[in-house]
Amino acid sequence: EKELKIRCRIDGVLREIMKLPKSTEAPLVSRIKIMSTLKIDEHRIPQDGQFSITVKDKIIDLRIAISPVVWGEQVVIRLLDKSGTSLQLEEMGYHGRALRTIRNGLKRPNGMILTSGPTGSGKSTSLYALIQEIKSDEINIVTLEDPVEYKMNGINQIQVNADVGLTFATGLRSILRQDPDVVMVGEIRDKETATLAVQAALTGHLVFSTLHTNSAAGILPRLLDMGIEPFLIASTVHTVIGQRLVRRLVPGGEAYTSNVAETQAIKDTLGMLLPASEADMKNASLDMGYETLPLGTQNAYTLMKGKEASTSPDGYKGRMGLYEVFEIDEAIQKLILARSTSAEIQHAAQANGMVTMQQDGYLKALAGHTSLAEVNRVASGDSA
Repeated sequence: EKELKIRCRIDGVLREIMKLPKSTEAPLVSRIKIMSTLKIDEHRIPQDGQFSITVKDKIIDLRIAISPVVWGEQVVIRLLDKSGTSLQLEEMGYHGRALRTIRNGLKRPNGMILTSGPTGSGKSTSLYALIQEIKSDEINIVTLEDPVEYKMNGINQIQVNADVGLTFATGLRSILRQDPDVVMVGEIRDKETATLAVQAALTGHLVFSTLHTNSAAGILPRLLDMGIEPFLIASTVHTVIGQRLVRRLVPGGEAYTSNVAETQAIKDTLGMLLPASEADMKNASLDMGYETLPLGTQNAYTLMKGKEASTSPDGYKGRMGLYEVFEIDEAIQKLILARSTSAEIQHAAQANGMVTMQQDGYLKALAGHTSLAEVNRVASGDSA
């Protein structure tokens, strides 16, 4: 009402950057509308636009969303700059069983690898990392995205443009006539796109895509809800990924010993994943993808917490993923055919060795990559 507030979402957390006089709102919003080729005299309906800026010889795309609110207009600017993002699976936080399952899936010549999570959980980055892992001159990779967030050499990337009729569905039909080996669809939003993606997988293509679900197991019932037949899902989808992002601790944080509640939470969550004896330690650490893991029988554990600095007010800088990955084996195929719930599929996946997002987070906390509090904030409880 009385001032203009500028906030930035840094590592997933909104922070106030500055306040400006209310009188600056109208000219500032008008300038953004002009740069985005939007109507400057339209204040009644939401508008979406885009423009690019050059910073240090680097072109950065900005996506603009303007909405009318009670005290004026809200402007949200999304920066599309992935140049500083690592696309190495290990550096993104994939370890152990999850990493092995993904790489096994990438060796298959056809079928579907699907990733899930809420908006801003790193799904698109995971798809780019999958492409980076298999990219070569010997295979034709075509992507269909809205928007193209990361420009990759050697990849044919198509930008969705609904204004001219280029939707995910129409674009996917076109892609299948371009002799692709691998197809990446930015998001499966409707039955038509889902049907075409399944058809692509059935006709010898490897398909990557994303859905909005709370867990990896939730992907399969969501496809059923979209009207895809169970036998088609069971015969095409072979690897599913669920993910969240947690803030990464700045190196040099402060170590402390877990209290009784934290110790019990670690034991309850990780259970048999931690080695039971010194003799098991090497094999368990290799299985989980860490140099060393503590014993599951310890009375307390060493954890880390952030050390505040001018560049990292909370002791965090950057983010990493928490993942749950499983392969669609025969037991899960039977559950799909029976139209089972995500909870039933989750239970079967865990029985087959899947590490849940919360378990992955607790392992990363024990390794000192993030804090237990951050993991509990992002991935507490059963994700199914």
